[in-house]
Amino acid sequence: MTKDQDKAVIGLKIEQEIAVSEETESYFALCREKLGMVPNVLQAYAFNEKKLRAFTDMYNDLMLGDSALTKLQREMIAVVVSSINKCFYCLAAHGAAVRQLSGDPKLGEMLVMNYRAANLDPKTAAILDFAEKLTEQPQKIGEADREILRQEGFSDRDIWDIASVTAFFNMSNRVASAVDMRPNDEYHAMAR
Repeated sequence: MTKDQDKAVIGLKIEQEIAVSEETESYFALCREKLGMVPNVLQAYAFNEKKLRAFTDMYNDLMLGDSALTKLQREMIAVVVSSINKCFYCLAAHGAAVRQLSGDPKLGEMLVMNYRAANLDPKTAAILDFAEKLTEQPQKIGEADREILRQEGFSDRDIWDIASVTAFFNMSNRVASAVDMRPNDEYHAMAR
């Protein structure tokens, strides 16, 4: 990655030349093939391949692994959490994913502004209510909140997944905001 590319990815400068391993370059090539780009978040983490691998392993497990949550529901959590945290990077990237997965170009924007404006099924609304409360008032999550999810058919394992996706995006939003990470321009035009 050149210094000019680095500048476009992240405001905070990690002062070292970035050379990635063959394994990481192969992963980046796969991203280019599937997405048409290497997401800036991955390029930003490339200064330390151990951190990059930890980030991608956790992300891939939470967002692509086995779960009762659909991929769309997980992306919707990402957008709602990122809206609360006002994370520009994740709103652009995961808003694009919501548009692609739902086939609805308006849904991503509704989730950003006020997810309650979207015509959501009760299960998805319960997920997003839980994610919102866990983001804004984690100390107030209690058995009644978990019970609402159970009444919608979610198991305790599913609740773990909802909480884990919510927590991951709270962490990732804070890092992205702290270092001024910018989304790839391509995200803004996707699925419009």
